[in-house]
Amino acid sequence: MVTETRTRQDRAASTRTLILDSAVECLVELGYAGASTLAIQAKAGVSRGRLLHHFPSRDELLVAATQHLTATRLAQIEDQVAEQLAGEPEGPRRVERCIELLWTTFHEPVFWAAVELWTAARTNEALAAALRPEERALRDAIRRVGDRIWGPAVCTHPNYPELRELLFTSMRGAALPYTFERRRQPSNDPHVALWKSLAHRLLFADGQC
Repeated sequence: MVTETRTRQDRAASTRTLILDSAVECLVELGYAGASTLAIQAKAGVSRGRLLHHFPSRDELLVAATQHLTATRLAQIEDQVAEQLAGEPEGPRRVERCIELLWTTFHEPVFWAAVELWTAARTNEALAAALRPEERALRDAIRRVGDRIWGPAVCTHPNYPELRELLFTSMRGAALPYTFERRRQPSNDPHVALWKSLAHRLLFADGQC
């Protein structure tokens, strides 16, 4: 009986994950307007009843899907960045690499899925209410990952909180034009040199880092 119950729970968890993954794909590929429950149901290959059993509300499903993608992707990004920075000593070069790697995260599906929901939330108060706590949780998660990437010397610098917030908000804004300028290469974006220059002034000009 215990095994049978666990099997049912495993199947339910697998179905939920399948639905969430499909919702993210629809959100990124079709946008908020196109990510209907019918489109998600078709991509997931599940029955209408099974989808509604897990997620009675479309907006609840889309918010949960973004949260699911964020949690999964942030863990993967942290591992990837840690691997790429392995052996890189603290100092200006590590800071520059951190900026380059942080910038790439604003071109991930998780960012564009979030953008779709932010835009829709402007005129959808119910969606906005559901997103507010998730947005705070996302910012906190990104901060925690960033704090582990930069290294102790940078994180204890008095200018680090200012730099962290400036990079986060600036990168988010700089990424938005890539919605319609898809031929641009993020690695060649002029903001990257600007962010590196700013980081040097804030962290290394006083000789504390």
